[in-house]
Amino acid sequence: MNSRRAWLVFGVGVFAYMISVMQRTTLGVAGVDAAERFDSSAALLSTLAVVQLIVYAGLQIPVGILIDRVGPKWLITVGCAFMVVGQLVLSIAPDIPTAVLGRIFVGAGDAAVFISVMRLVNSWFSGRIVPQLSQWVGNIGQLGQVLSALPFAWILHGFGWTPAFSVAAAASFCALVLSAAFLKNRPPGAPGDGRVASMGEAIRMLAPTLRRPGTQLGFWSHFVSQSSGTVFTIFWGFPFLVSAVGLDRPAAAAFLVVIVVSGMIAGPILGILSARFPLRRSNLVLGITASLGLVWAAVLLWPGIPPIWLIAILTITLGIGGPGSLIGFDFARSFNPARSLGSANGVVNVGGFMASFVMLFLIGLILDVQFDAGLSTALYSMDAFRLAFAVQYLVVGTGVYFLLRARRHTRRRLQEDEGISVAPLWVALAGKWSRRRR
Repeated sequence: MNSRRAWLVFGVGVFAYMISVMQRTTLGVAGVDAAERFDSSAALLSTLAVVQLIVYAGLQIPVGILIDRVGPKWLITVGCAFMVVGQLVLSIAPDIPTAVLGRIFVGAGDAAVFISVMRLVNSWFSGRIVPQLSQWVGNIGQLGQVLSALPFAWILHGFGWTPAFSVAAAASFCALVLSAAFLKNRPPGAPGDGRVASMGEAIRMLAPTLRRPGTQLGFWSHFVSQSSGTVFTIFWGFPFLVSAVGLDRPAAAAFLVVIVVSGMIAGPILGILSARFPLRRSNLVLGITASLGLVWAAVLLWPGIPPIWLIAILTITLGIGGPGSLIGFDFARSFNPARSLGSANGVVNVGGFMASFVMLFLIGLILDVQFDAGLSTALYSMDAFRLAFAVQYLVVGTGVYFLLRARRHTRRRLQEDEGISVAPLWVALAGKWSRRRR
């Protein structure tokens, strides 16, 4: 555990995840180009991203079960192969149905990578470094957004649609080769192989995993903190920045990079806080979610076009939401046995992407309705985006309600099983303050 070989496995796994993030976010950078290539409505274009996320979310639990049965190495390798096929199909797609097929392959491949890498971290490392490494998986992986926002965008706008998506496919092929060559499910000499005995046993373990309040808390934590940033980076952020705010394409791409940099700075801090204050992790999630709500309110209620400094604050806050969502996987690790951790991580990972595809589709639908009814002068106008982006409050607000409910049940279980009582944060802070004054 924690050996040099472990760091090699970690590096290759994170590289594979970084490439999968690049494949996931290439369409966001190409959103304006896709509108020109396929000459489609906002709702129809959004189906490219929605279908990808539906496939991704729908496969999380099956992939988690497969991780518990066959291990993460071959799932990562097969996932990379699917993404190669998907991006090649998209590179030559002449119409929306063909493009949707390509994004189905990309979503299926992407679905296999992240929770497999998280399983590798838990298999190869131990101790308080695990929550921090979980954050680093997310942080380094998000560099894939930089790859899509800068080199991919440069190829797309300089050489065209087909060369850009072909190069993206080649990047996934590199990840495939490295994963097949260097990944291993567990350290040599580890007791057992870490896998359940049969597929039937893996499926039977799913029901107890779903019933655990800690798993549910992880699901809703991921739901509320990740979805807003995912919607922005995967599809709607680039059209919003270019068509509504009025930025040129390089400036819009730079703001997508700000999201990544913000997450890379916030991630290690959140990892340390999660390890230092494990009973207050939900407060971190709720604080990040509240910050997102406040900043979005400032952007959407600003009279006229929001200023650049406010857009910068928005992208920084969205960046913090990404590593904030990884706290959900720390809940899964804390409240589930190692043998069912794959399926538990799969359940958690469904959360943010379920919220994302709902919001992606609703935003496109609301934009189309306003334009068709003559309520907005342009499909992607600032006024149209104000109402469309406001749908986040309905979706995320629902998630916050269920998060608080799951937290209450989790704390009750801690009290019953381990005798650990977790007081509300304000009570704990007041008690600490009074003890200091004595």
